[in-house]
Amino acid sequence: MFTGCGTALVTPFRKDLSLDEDALRRTVRRQVEAGINFLVPCGTTGESPTLSKAEQKRVVEITIEEARGKVPVVAGAGGNDTAHVIDMAREFESMGAHGILSVSPYYNKPTQEGLYQHFKAIAAAVRVPVILYNIPGRTGVNIEPSTMKRLAEIDNIAGVKEASGNISQMAVILATVPDRFLVLSGDDGITLPLLAIGGRGLISVSSNEIPAEMTQMVQLALKNDFAAARDIHRRYIPLMEANFLETNPIPVKAAMGLMGLLEPVFRLPLVPPKLENLAKIRSALEAVGLAQGAYAAR
Repeated sequence: MFTGCGTALVTPFRKDLSLDEDALRRTVRRQVEAGINFLVPCGTTGESPTLSKAEQKRVVEITIEEARGKVPVVAGAGGNDTAHVIDMAREFESMGAHGILSVSPYYNKPTQEGLYQHFKAIAAAVRVPVILYNIPGRTGVNIEPSTMKRLAEIDNIAGVKEASGNISQMAVILATVPDRFLVLSGDDGITLPLLAIGGRGLISVSSNEIPAEMTQMVQLALKNDFAAARDIHRRYIPLMEANFLETNPIPVKAAMGLMGLLEPVFRLPLVPPKLENLAKIRSALEAVGLAQGAYAAR
């Protein structure tokens, strides 16, 4: 259900900082029409730390409504309070989410045993599949391969979004977990290396901008047509790099603003990109034909 390319959806806001439900609906419809394989609302790309509980529920509700059963929805429910994460995961399950993406607890830096018990408790609280999210650069703690192996033995822990940036660690994970356990890339730029060693997909930032192209790249690689997949990767690598000129999701929302897809509004502590970086983002879009008029006319 969660192989291929999934989009870590941004959350559109209005200028008054309220949730822009119309823009969110357009965003989800655009993703579905482009052939995306699954959707991930309320991840950290969706600025989930600044969304109220009611807003998170609304974002997931709208995503499920607009997906209309055509693509699975994996709702982001993560944090450093296990009881709170369980509460959100249960809410999303009851709303019809097909799975849960749960980031490692941040700041409190649990031990490996703490990580295991945290994710085990979440998995025990819901029936839908749970996908772990390992991003030590932002959480301060790494889910080590030995811990991943233990977690993979839990029936409804279905896989991991691996954003450690450590391809050697990913290779070790793939060598130790069962075949049913999905290792998904959490970094657009290293997706193809991961797929080459047995990864099963990607949860993407860049697919907010180019959902059809990122989906095609991943599907080609999964069919072992790496030559064609590399062509797409090489074309869009400037955009992938521009998306991380500053902290995600600052650049991707700025790019989507330049593309005319949403108002590039951020909630503090995130702020708009520096002017020099905005110019680089604009150049990256122009280099791949994503200026507002050109892309809209496709």
